Amino acid sequence: MLKWTLRVITGVIGAALLAACDPIASQEPGEYCRALEHKSSPYTVCTFNAARDDIRLFLNDGEGTPYLQFETLADDLAADGESLVFAMNGGMYHEDRRPVGFLRDATGDSASVNTNEGPGNFHMKPNGVFWLDGNKAGVTESQAYLDQGIDPDFATQSGPMLVIDGDIHPALNPDGTSHKRRNGVGVARNGETVFFVISDVPVTFHDFATLFKDKLRAPNALFLDGQVSRIYAPAYNRTEQGLDMGPIVGVVE
Repeated sequence: MLKWTLRVITGVIGAALLAACDPIASQEPGEYCRALEHKSSPYTVCTFNAARDDIRLFLNDGEGTPYLQFETLADDLAADGESLVFAMNGGMYHEDRRPVGFLRDATGDSASVNTNEGPGNFHMKPNGVFWLDGNKAGVTESQAYLDQGIDPDFATQSGPMLVIDGDIHPALNPDGTSHKRRNGVGVARNGETVFFVISDVPVTFHDFATLFKDKLRAPNALFLDGQVSRIYAPAYNRTEQGLDMGPIVGVVE
């Protein structure tokens, strides 16, 4: 009995110490978004738990019409008695708003996992897939995703990977000079904690990736898009407007 009590006390103390040194771990349910500074640039980080929060991917409504805007999606959910508490553009898309890579939402699959060579950020290999399956979430390189036969509830493919098994994508130059507003997603080692991040000013690819690796300690993270990046978080007073979107990642209550 004494040994069991000591184990419990040790576990509680260990968890408290971990929370104390982790600026994200101490977050209470409902307090999703927070400001974070990294390399002198401001970011917004919205943290959710796949075992607790209802995270989904969206593209089209039940009639096959693209949502295009956060407000359209929010109104559609509200008609079913649900509330959109967070959303972000969820992957790259063509001019007609079809996703460039694989997307799985509640209506089914759009395209297949794209491992082709090509131009642009999406094809900066390796790219990857952000997926949600029951109580678990992950960011997996596209070829590994296929090889492992992952069959999730929701998924979106984008590129490039930002962090791969704890290392920065080798093609991301620490001396890069291209500054753009960017957004991405990372998943913690526990396979439950999901970090959605958007830069509040233009930043380099490399700096953006190091936020996931060094600040959030996410072993795998994926770039979602740049320039068109925006966020919907009404409780955080952020409901950004912009061009019509393709895939949207959102959290529903």
